[in-house]
Amino acid sequence: MFDALPDCAFIREAQLVQSPKRPDNPAPLPFSAPTLWRKVKAGTFPKPHRLSERVTAWKVGDVRAWINQHTADA
Repeated sequence: MFDALPDCAFIREAQLVQSPKRPDNPAPLPFSAPTLWRKVKAGTFPKPHRLSERVTAWKVGDVRAWINQHTADA
């Protein structure tokens, strides 16, 4: 799913990280939701966009750039 999205699309936390509640759903990031938010707070992961009062999401292009940067460093 993630690979098929355009860079300008938005993706929410539930589609970004692995969840023990949904082990069959692959996610592009290999860490948990709390780790995602720690990385955002530390400035080591792109900040999300506030789409509404209760909806926060990341631009797919920003997430892809982060993934590419960190796979190139490895």
